[in-house]
Amino acid sequence: MRADGVVTIVDRLKELIKYKGYRIAPAELEALLLTQPGVADAAVIGSVDPDGQEVPVAFVVRRPGEAGDGLDETAVTDFVAAKVAPFKKIRRLEFIAAVPKSFSGKILRRMLKKTEPAGSRMA
Repeated sequence: MRADGVVTIVDRLKELIKYKGYRIAPAELEALLLTQPGVADAAVIGSVDPDGQEVPVAFVVRRPGEAGDGLDETAVTDFVAAKVAPFKKIRRLEFIAAVPKSFSGKILRRMLKKTEPAGSRMA
């Protein structure tokens, strides 16, 4: 809030992703990702694609060991696509070392938005 009383919203007030009129809950996709063998942790955020649509973007942490070694983008996106409606599919995916979380364990989505790669793969 500025001194003259103007309020500027700088971050998302909600977590829902709106894609072509549909609402997508990131927590639903995160829970599904965590059921896949080889995924240790996951976070989903909304990001604007080149067409101006907000799309689901997943950040995935591979599980160390044999289950996570063979995990690739195609395996993860196909796994999710087979279990959700077409509008809920993950459109971009990035593998990261750790999902940023607060001391209480809440995912720090604003940190993921800052680290989102500009040229990540579109699914």
